[in-house]
Amino acid sequence: MATYTAVLMHGNRGGEGTHTFEGDADLMSRSPVRILRVFMAELEGKAGLGHIDYEVNAAMKNEDKNVVTALGNLILHGDDTQPFVCMISPA
Repeated sequence: MATYTAVLMHGNRGGEGTHTFEGDADLMSRSPVRILRVFMAELEGKAGLGHIDYEVNAAMKNEDKNVVTALGNLILHGDDTQPFVCMISPA
């Protein structure tokens, strides 16, 4: 296991949060969307908001800097949709 950091910025809910989570040591070798899925599953377990659904509009990985960037919408409580930007990297 390895430690990763995700910075999640989204509208109308406090703006920005930095989250540390654990994942497989080879997590950053996966596709950007798969890396985001691991983080979102961890966030759902810790955030205390119930199920967090999301739509991904774009996800990319900068191989040189080892950073994943994702853009999309968080869908909270059924119809509460918030745009988000998330950046994930090894801690």
